[in-house]
Amino acid sequence: MTRSRLVFPSRLADEEPTVNLTPLIDVVFVILIMFIVIAPLLELDRVELADAPLAGLGQAHSVQESSPITIHVLQDNTIRFNDQIVSPTELTALLLDAKRHYPQARPQVFHDRRAYFGTYQLVKNAVESAGFSQIDIILKPS
Repeated sequence: MTRSRLVFPSRLADEEPTVNLTPLIDVVFVILIMFIVIAPLLELDRVELADAPLAGLGQAHSVQESSPITIHVLQDNTIRFNDQIVSPTELTALLLDAKRHYPQARPQVFHDRRAYFGTYQLVKNAVESAGFSQIDIILKPS
């Protein structure tokens, strides 16, 4: 009885291992398709701007408080609701009460340009949670 040995050829030293990129490309395409499908479904906040007066005409429009619901965000991020200083928590409760009294009114938010954007976001969230669907945003330049 003779025994036979199996001999496997050894790899050459200069041969490099290959990487199959097909699964990686498939994953990238699937993620891309998901973004394309989901992007139109995202709800984004949008601020529509009225037609601006032509530059050079020097026309300045004054904005008046025409709404019974006015919110002022001051330079130091203080929030005033109808000339009363309030906290963000109190603002939500006051806006809920204002929504009951003035269901068709649109709150006017006067925001100082030096105030933080985060304060605007707090005010906007409070207005939305009170049930208002639209707000007027007036940015104070000074």
